[in-house]
Amino acid sequence: MSLCINPFCPNPENPDNDNHRFCQSCGSQLLLEDRYRVMRLLSDKTSFGKIYEVYTRSTPKILKVLKEQLNNHAKAVELFQKEANVLSQLNHSGIPQVDGYFQYQTSNGFKLHCLVMEKIDGVNLEEWLQQQSHQPISEKQAIAWLKQLAEILNIVHSQGWFHRDIKPANIMLRNNGQLVLIDFGTARDATHTYLAKLGEGNQITAVFSAGYTATEQACGQAVPQSDFFSLGRTFVYLLTAQYPLRFYNARDDVLNWRPAANVSPKFAEFLDNLMARKAADRPQTPEILLQQLRQLEQTTTLKTTQISRKFPRVITVGTLLFMAGVLSYGLYQLPRLTFIHNNQLEHLQIDNTLKSHSHYVKTLSISQNGKTLVSGSSDKTIKIWNLADGSLIRTISGHNSGVIAVAISPDNQTLVSSSNDQTIKIWNLETGTLIHTLKGHEGAVWSIAISPDGQTLVSGSGDKTIKIWNLKTGQLVQTLTSHLSSVMSLAISPDGQTLVSGSNDKTIKIWNLTTGELMRTITGHDDAVISLAINPDSQTLVSGSNDKTIKIWNLATGELIKTLTGHNAEVFSVAISPDGKTLASGSGDTTIKLWNLNDGSLIQTLTGHTTTVYSVVFSPDSQTLVSGSSDRSIKIWRIQQ
Repeated sequence: MSLCINPFCPNPENPDNDNHRFCQSCGSQLLLEDRYRVMRLLSDKTSFGKIYEVYTRSTPKILKVLKEQLNNHAKAVELFQKEANVLSQLNHSGIPQVDGYFQYQTSNGFKLHCLVMEKIDGVNLEEWLQQQSHQPISEKQAIAWLKQLAEILNIVHSQGWFHRDIKPANIMLRNNGQLVLIDFGTARDATHTYLAKLGEGNQITAVFSAGYTATEQACGQAVPQSDFFSLGRTFVYLLTAQYPLRFYNARDDVLNWRPAANVSPKFAEFLDNLMARKAADRPQTPEILLQQLRQLEQTTTLKTTQISRKFPRVITVGTLLFMAGVLSYGLYQLPRLTFIHNNQLEHLQIDNTLKSHSHYVKTLSISQNGKTLVSGSSDKTIKIWNLADGSLIRTISGHNSGVIAVAISPDNQTLVSSSNDQTIKIWNLETGTLIHTLKGHEGAVWSIAISPDGQTLVSGSGDKTIKIWNLKTGQLVQTLTSHLSSVMSLAISPDGQTLVSGSNDKTIKIWNLTTGELMRTITGHDDAVISLAINPDSQTLVSGSNDKTIKIWNLATGELIKTLTGHNAEVFSVAISPDGKTLASGSGDTTIKLWNLNDGSLIQTLTGHTTTVYSVVFSPDSQTLVSGSSDRSIKIWRIQQ
């Protein structure tokens, strides 16, 4: 979908905007600077403005737009423009690359301040720690990350700037392990004039992030060493998984963080020096910081070597016999241990990436025999793949608009697809020939589901209705009406008795599939319910929402069991492994998360897609996960033995 950024547009998400240069609702330009097409809103919660994902050709970028009410606020405009100015002077993989600043004029003559920059493929360290279930990092990891950040600050400070707002939320971790320092809007030039003003007692506009800002900066007298203070506080957070001010004793003016961290006395002393109350007592330059970190690293390596040299001397005959016994038992148990390990899906890795679609991959389905993968895309096509080797078997065309949902019948014979063109099409899976086109909905058909006996097809639409069809004949059996907005998601229980629907009206409805009777309405989500899944024993329902959460419900009673948080954007897809142990979720934050369905704990976060993950699906043997994304790729994840 192509979005309009005119703040006064009556319908910025008009579906007719696709493939047009001008908004079909307000007439504003959709192709910004003749280069950037806006695809989705990432956030409107920032203090400065809105953040969008844009594409220039096939490359995703980040677009920042200053809030329209700040247009006449000189300081806000200055800070916004400064970020572009600072980033354009800095060239390092740990600093976002900027495309440029420009002013965009809407059809009614209103001007917006815009900044386009590199899209970082990863999460910030605050989000990362949440993904790790708030497990503190090790001293070794802290030293490695501090070295990266010191190198970045060396570039920044050497160019005459300092950041002024270092904190976990402003440090991102790329998928390749590289840290990136972001949000340079508050950066300050460390010129002699500026430092002279401080020397004369003049105050400069303060930038303040509670818990991370140095005292002198809070008083409007920031200096380059203020960045080191913020860096130290950031690593207190990462090493303890607790907010730094929790350790602050105001009476004695001390930060008593050491007992909560598992670090050596020398490293603790190093961090305390970073956070010294007086800027003069901190390291004065990033080069000094790097030198101290290298010395710490050498000390840690030396201790590890000494321990490893001493270890062989303390092994006794009894120890060797015990180890031999453990080894023998382990070899005896190996087959069953491998089985347990595989079921935990803890070591999924990308095995194959399929690229053939020319637009978003919106939907996926795997046949019950595990041989065939089907994908549907905004490019209006359906593609049939060999799941084992990833080869493309066939491309099916027929829809007049993007394909939103696909499903395969339990007998592996029939494929069903639905589209923005308001139709449902039934195909022969083996030959790709069209069997039926079902019409009746008056809006996009957002979701479809096939009953376990293969007799019934259910569809949910933007027209607020659910339709039940005879899959063999294509005849309409019944229309269900109760939702107040688009029906975005559907699921049928494996026992074939229950139909569940999720809607933009924020509700989930439970229906008797046979009679069409509405049995229960569930509320709890704060936004649209856009994905649903039911576990194999038909006891548990899982829902994903635009509110960024996943909720687990008792299907029989509608009682909320657990709410899972961790995604930073909409949860577009949820899937339960056929063995009933693992839940997978795909999100607008580009990640896939694997959860233990029994206790709701996070098992693993999979990264690899560069944009929204629209669909996730498990293979029948629970050993393979497939994901589809707006980056136009399909990724096949398999357990690495």
